[in-house]
Amino acid sequence: MTSIRTAIITAVAFISMAATAQNNIIDEVAWVIGDDPIYKSEIEEFYQEALQERIPIKGDPYCTLPEQMAIERLFLHQADLDTVLVSESMVQQQVEGQMNFLLNNLGSKEKIEQYFRKPFSEIRDYYATNMRNRYRVGQVKQALTKDVKVTPNDVRRYVDRLPADSLPYVPLQVEVQIMTLNPVIPREEIESVKARLRDMAERVNRGENDFSTMAILYSEDDGSSVRGGEIGFKGRAELVPEYAAVAFNLNDPKKVSKIVETEYGYHIIQLIEKRGERVNTRHILLRPKVADKDLTDAVHRLDSVRTDIVDNHKFTFEEATRYISQDKDTRYSNGVMVNEATGTTMFEMSHLPQEVARTVASLKPGEISEPFIMKDPKLNRDIVAIVKLTNRLDAHTANLADDFQLLKNMYENSAKEEILDKWLEKKIRETYIRIEDGWRGCEFEHDGWLKNNK
Repeated sequence: MTSIRTAIITAVAFISMAATAQNNIIDEVAWVIGDDPIYKSEIEEFYQEALQERIPIKGDPYCTLPEQMAIERLFLHQADLDTVLVSESMVQQQVEGQMNFLLNNLGSKEKIEQYFRKPFSEIRDYYATNMRNRYRVGQVKQALTKDVKVTPNDVRRYVDRLPADSLPYVPLQVEVQIMTLNPVIPREEIESVKARLRDMAERVNRGENDFSTMAILYSEDDGSSVRGGEIGFKGRAELVPEYAAVAFNLNDPKKVSKIVETEYGYHIIQLIEKRGERVNTRHILLRPKVADKDLTDAVHRLDSVRTDIVDNHKFTFEEATRYISQDKDTRYSNGVMVNEATGTTMFEMSHLPQEVARTVASLKPGEISEPFIMKDPKLNRDIVAIVKLTNRLDAHTANLADDFQLLKNMYENSAKEEILDKWLEKKIRETYIRIEDGWRGCEFEHDGWLKNNK
């Protein structure tokens, strides 16, 4: 709930800021960067946003925040000089994601307009501008730092120069292999789900019931059911293939598709609107239920597999994973789990699925757990798993032997920051900058802002 509230507060701040900037006839100018003014109202809105999000502000906010805004203006000016463009499809994809988030949490376009006191089109346009600016600044920074190359010797010298208390503290990390089994679902249960979906589709096609209402009442996709099953505009690559194949072939918004089976369950789909290579649909998802007996059978099967690995030595965990595991993300990589946040195989315990973390906590490296039931984090259904703890790295101060990649990233970021700081100092010297009375008595992070104010 906190993240949802924060995101909506951020949206309010962004849109309020845009509204103020468009109605600034009597607004006070605080800074001028080139020919681009920064208004007092913008700074106030930025400050309120930081307070709401509990973002720490170093020093006086009326010094720190306008400096940050001025820095962004300088990067955007460079983007104009370099004719930096961004992919409109990428921008629109991000905007659609944000709009879907707001729809998911506020319920409808009308409620979003009521909440922000702005037409939906203006909200979209502001987000699009914000996304473009963010990408353009990122591309300028990337171009300025693209020649940074890091060697192991660079990293060693960097670490040697760091004070001991500047080295990061690394919490307990583990490396885990997993083998999963999906319980068998009886054919009768699958046919029952399909019959329910066929009945819903026929009632909509006959005009007896509204698809959106039934999605709210019956769909098991928690993310879209509150919006009447609407999932927002998506490209083919954003949808699972089976869903995309049907969704992009729908032409009549009044008709409902045939039943579609995906890894998430069984769907019926209704077209809302097509827009180029993107389509907006609503759907009803039903998942066949797993019976306790089927879960128990899967536990017994994995228990037998574990016995053949640990006691009978018939095969290794890695060999069994390739033939038995039904986790498509790990079965062809010996069951090794990959941390999506870092791209490595090491996990802090809090980043693992709860059931896996709880099981791994009692294992020693090389040990294989008893079978346990867990919730598939992507598909939201019960599965059975066993895990092998490959490696445990206790909490420690970072060192080159265990944390080379972490320290390499630190050095690379430091080298890039140095390049950007030097570029920024030069840009400040070359740009007309005016800071008005009442905004000058500051200790700025960068030098040169006050050169024209003597």
